[in-house]
Amino acid sequence: MKHFLRMFFQVCLYFYCKFLWRCLKFVMRKLTGRCELQRICYNTKPGASRTMKIETSLRDSKSKLLQTSVSVHPDAIEKTIEDIMELKKINPDINPQLGISLQACLLQIVGYRNLIADVEKLRRESYDSDNPQHEEMLLKLWKFLKPNTPLESRISKQWCEIGFQGDDPKTDFRGMGLLGLYNLHKFSKAEWEKKRMDKAIGYSFAIVGINITDLAYNLLVSGALKTHFYNIAPEAPTLSHFQQTFCYLMHEFHKFWIEEDPMDIMEFNRVREKFRKRIIRQLQNPDMALCPHFAASEGLINM
Repeated sequence: MKHFLRMFFQVCLYFYCKFLWRCLKFVMRKLTGRCELQRICYNTKPGASRTMKIETSLRDSKSKLLQTSVSVHPDAIEKTIEDIMELKKINPDINPQLGISLQACLLQIVGYRNLIADVEKLRRESYDSDNPQHEEMLLKLWKFLKPNTPLESRISKQWCEIGFQGDDPKTDFRGMGLLGLYNLHKFSKAEWEKKRMDKAIGYSFAIVGINITDLAYNLLVSGALKTHFYNIAPEAPTLSHFQQTFCYLMHEFHKFWIEEDPMDIMEFNRVREKFRKRIIRQLQNPDMALCPHFAASEGLINM
């Protein structure tokens, strides 16, 4: 009975607060002559702060048009903004900047959703040793990292030299699929060679790269990376932005591992979790950009 009363009280409180919020929005519109979208665009600087407020306003609106605007096709954004302006009775000739600001925000919001879909597609595609394209990509990784050492056979203990756990790397891609292989390709040869001391500090490149891919993926799908992408991508964030972020996380994890100075690889999960919490804390700052000066084209290999 107590549980039921508590639940009932929470539901009543939710609707009461929602009613008060709608009343407050109505009063603010009457006092300022501007709707909530206008107030956000005019009073909040561009970037994650503005885009996340716009996203929340649209998603929580009682209007179906505004609710669905966060998931329209990119080609429909311009028409969607026209419909929003008409619905809100906003003259675009008098408020030209509003349309520009809304378009930038919607491009980021829709782009983030599409990026999740692109990343998820790569993650769900399992590594297939019977697929010549997959095999070519894997062998290219070996040649890239070990150009002066021929691979004796496809199934070989040599794979452990670049940080895989066994004789056949395909088993290490089970969790992240082709996304893990894609990201390993994107990390620079120079950085890998610089970190060949990894044997001395207790971790190996390939398996850690796949693990950090998992971290980047979870930050993306949880929405934690919105702060970062909305601050660095003026329009829609892309797969290149995601891979850029992965490379940054690899750099930072390497430094963090050295700072933590763990006894051995058995402490990997503890260090990784501590690193994850630090990144999440950073992303809670609406002005945060993890790697504002880390160009996606610098130090990366083209596949």
